Amino acid sequence: MKIKFEILFKIYIGVFVALLLYAVWADAQTTLTNISATASETNIQSVATSSDSSTVTNYNLSFGLEKVDAFKKLFLGRPIYQYIASVIYIILAYFAMLLVDFIFIKILKKLTSKTKTQYDDMLVDLLRNPVKVIVMVILLHIGLNVFDWPEWIENYISKALKLVVAWSITMMVIHSIDVLMMYIQEKSVDKESAFDMHLFSVLRKTLKIILVIVAGLVTAQNLGLNITGLLASLSIGGLAIGLAAQDTLANLFGAVAIFLDRPFQVGERIKLDSHDGVVEKIGLRSTQIRNLDGHLISVPNKTVSNATIVNISRRPNIRTVMDIGIIYETPPEKVKRATEILEEVYRSHPKTKDVLIGFNKFNDFSLNIMVVHWWDSVDYKDYLAGMQELNLKIMKRFKEEGIEFAYPTQLHYVKKVE
Repeated sequence: MKIKFEILFKIYIGVFVALLLYAVWADAQTTLTNISATASETNIQSVATSSDSSTVTNYNLSFGLEKVDAFKKLFLGRPIYQYIASVIYIILAYFAMLLVDFIFIKILKKLTSKTKTQYDDMLVDLLRNPVKVIVMVILLHIGLNVFDWPEWIENYISKALKLVVAWSITMMVIHSIDVLMMYIQEKSVDKESAFDMHLFSVLRKTLKIILVIVAGLVTAQNLGLNITGLLASLSIGGLAIGLAAQDTLANLFGAVAIFLDRPFQVGERIKLDSHDGVVEKIGLRSTQIRNLDGHLISVPNKTVSNATIVNISRRPNIRTVMDIGIIYETPPEKVKRATEILEEVYRSHPKTKDVLIGFNKFNDFSLNIMVVHWWDSVDYKDYLAGMQELNLKIMKRFKEEGIEFAYPTQLHYVKKVE
């Protein structure tokens, strides 16, 4: 469940106040234990004197409250002005966050809503919470310096503030990855490509994982932890994993190469080496092709990325080359008429983009008329139905004109010897 920022801030303030009260109580208990009844007045005066000397360094932090005599009095071993100054910084942190909200929602949001793009709105949303966190941390950090905290409490509070800032910046960059991937996907990718959608999802998750790891290491280093040994262990482990998973990595890089080059998409028919079929799925390890016999073939992506691919679905039209043979007994005028009939039938069809027809050679048993036809579509079922219709018309017209199709025949001439 996503925790709202205001709830997180209230929890943080509660912990801050609890630590404040505990530190004051512990310091007061120590002071009361170590002083004697006879020297109590002298010690109180010395504490007051030391607090007066500390006001020189805290003058810019306590809003000049240390100049008021009433606020110099001690409460649980601390001057009252320190409590007031800390509360003021907490209040300032709260109102500063309200001011940031006002600037981002009421001003910047209105400005970005007037533009056509949505990415400036996303940028405003991305920056809003991190700016609130940074403003809160700065003011609270200044407020914390008003008090002379015990060293261990100051150490923990400092680390807590660093964690809050690191968390806020990391979340901002994570959401920035979503916006960046959305922008790239919108600008450069066909929305109908299931592969691109799948790979973008994988890349998005991979970048986020890498970001979280890097952010964790940087934060750990800033907190004073020694990460040198951890990095050395990760390097050795990464080398071992890389050697053991060479094929897996090769297939992964093959998938990335397919993504970048995009030689085909899911649903397209391709010829890949000896395979001819429709691409059903492109994964991180393999590409699955349903061949014309209905069998599902899985080809490793490293093989796909190195293969010569013929994308049949992306051809602009379907080209057909036919040889129509008529018998040798056909007179020249009927041969010419046959070419005219072929021209009329093929050219008149609305799906014919272009056609070439010509009596080109004498075969062993036929006069050959070559037809090169371009079908203005890539729908194979539509193409087959249309070509059947055209061929039936040609058969009918040839029969009406008395033009006979040739078939393999042999004529034997017997010479009579007298």
